[in-house]
Amino acid sequence: MLELFGHPLSSYTQKVLVALYETGADFTLRTVDLSQPEDRALMQSLEPMGRMPALRDGDRVLSQSSLMIEWLDRHHPGPQRLLDPDPDASLVARQWDRFLDFQVMQMMQQIVDARIFMGEGAEDRVAPFARAKLELAYAALDRRLDGCDWIAGGCGLADCAAFPALFYAGAIHPFAGHSRLMAYFDRLAGRASVQRVIEGARPWYRWFPFAEGIPARFR
Repeated sequence: MLELFGHPLSSYTQKVLVALYETGADFTLRTVDLSQPEDRALMQSLEPMGRMPALRDGDRVLSQSSLMIEWLDRHHPGPQRLLDPDPDASLVARQWDRFLDFQVMQMMQQIVDARIFMGEGAEDRVAPFARAKLELAYAALDRRLDGCDWIAGGCGLADCAAFPALFYAGAIHPFAGHSRLMAYFDRLAGRASVQRVIEGARPWYRWFPFAEGIPARFR
């Protein structure tokens, strides 16, 4: 039995959840609260830095969301593969998966961390740089989506990364000026897998530091 250790509000947990729902794999979500000492100790036993999420499949425990999705695609594949089985052909999906994690998710997280963890005035210093990087990333994604329904062929690894990255980044710095990206996000949000992730996270969205930016249709 697959076990995913994480939290419905966690962006990287959501990334893996989208993949799990896409494959139809049988799994259990073990909800983790890192404010609790026992849960922190649990995650430190599962993941090198004690961070969410972690995926356990029998005796094997994996960290890093992209590797978890690759494992699912190899060992618990659904009707549509999340990665091309040809290693060279799958490089495009891997490239955009990394792009979404580093250029969208991490830029968003810098602004969140500045508000939550850093001192007074930190957000004012950090946010302009991160927002400018998000604008560049949105423009690159908008260009990539010219004539494409999904980022790298069929819906797969890169699109699993795209939902939480764009959902949370868009709540902080909207991408309304990028029409192809907006249409893509609506298409992505309409998938059954993503709808299940949204339903699971909805009770927790109020805890997101920029919850006021989440569109009403998701709250």
